[in-house]
Amino acid sequence: MVDDIHGIYRRMMIAIPPVHWQCFEDFTLNQMLDVLQHLATKVHLKSFRKHPRSPKKKRPPLSVDGKHPHCSTARKLKQYKATLDAIHEANP
Repeated sequence: MVDDIHGIYRRMMIAIPPVHWQCFEDFTLNQMLDVLQHLATKVHLKSFRKHPRSPKKKRPPLSVDGKHPHCSTARKLKQYKATLDAIHEANP
């Protein structure tokens, strides 16, 4: 939102000469507050809303294969190391 306002400010300073902004120089703090509050009532906040998030997609159910149950990587590495140790003991 700040980036939008900053960009709009730059474009306003190009489009409207500084002479037209001098009327605000003599405003008191309360007068400026009133002007800004009046302008704020005219802002359409819905135009600054982020795009609403779409609903989460459902994950496909996990397929469980009875022939190949899940086995952790640590268990596989332990079995591999045991196999290597057995080979080294058999062939000294």
